[in-house]
Amino acid sequence: MLLVNLGTPEEPTPAAVRRYLREFLSDPRVVEIPRLVWWPILHGIVLTTRPRKSAHAYQQIWAPEGSPLAVITEAQAKGLQARLGTDVTVGWAMRYGRPTIAAELQRLKDAGCERILIAPLYPQYSGATTATVTDALGVQLARMRWQPALRTLPPYYDDGAYIAALRADTLRQLAALDFEPEVLLLSFHGMPERTLHLGDPYHCQCQATARLLGEALAADHPDLRIDVTFQSRFGRAKWLGPATDAALLAEAANGTRRIAITAPGFSADCLETREELAIRGRDAFLAAGGTHFAALDCLNAGEAGMAMLEALVRRELAGWV
Repeated sequence: MLLVNLGTPEEPTPAAVRRYLREFLSDPRVVEIPRLVWWPILHGIVLTTRPRKSAHAYQQIWAPEGSPLAVITEAQAKGLQARLGTDVTVGWAMRYGRPTIAAELQRLKDAGCERILIAPLYPQYSGATTATVTDALGVQLARMRWQPALRTLPPYYDDGAYIAALRADTLRQLAALDFEPEVLLLSFHGMPERTLHLGDPYHCQCQATARLLGEALAADHPDLRIDVTFQSRFGRAKWLGPATDAALLAEAANGTRRIAITAPGFSADCLETREELAIRGRDAFLAAGGTHFAALDCLNAGEAGMAMLEALVRRELAGWV
């Protein structure tokens, strides 16, 4: 089986970030703007200005072992391998960057795996995330004379195992804080609003996750207000809202002094959680008048998250293993 996450530069340098962004932002599912319009913007503006800024952000969260997203995804694969035993071979890949889906799919096939489960680590489905994984699979399959049989892990935004894992890990982290939050923001990655009107289910699935998690936390934290926001806006188009950065400022302006934020749509901590939320979000909220701020970790390779992954994967492997 193959775990797949979004991707990351190989180094926190402008050159490496530029290579990564070129691949990522060239995907027509990620940027749904006609090529004739987008290409001059991408190559003339974005790739000449954004890599240096993004590299600085990556440098603030880069681990000795490498990019947090890659390090954690590899740890998830190793943890899952230990749980599943020798009957299953577990690999991992990045949709953009390395290791590539094409290389890892071929590696598994060469190792004798003729039935492969592809597990995109996106709880909520979006054309810009989940669908791009199957696009990449199709390209590689077209090159293979002897193709393996494939299954793909469905979105698990409302799965009982996912909600239970979020509840357990959120309660654990809230209990470890030295303050009681007044508000818990659930920050999901943003998408252009037009994707919702075009039929993408992402927004609705994020709202469903938030509702179910709120219900799961209610008994333990009946007075905790839980709100949904969307982060990581890019460009001038209207994006799903409310925006996380604006919501943090509004909360401080309205008198909220103690806030916690978590990102249940991310399976592993990355630039968007550790820099955008934990660093920039904290600085903005405290500068606006807040006194206590906590950015909770994603499920990562912790016990709750790994138990969830094992349950989901064993279900999808039924009949094969």
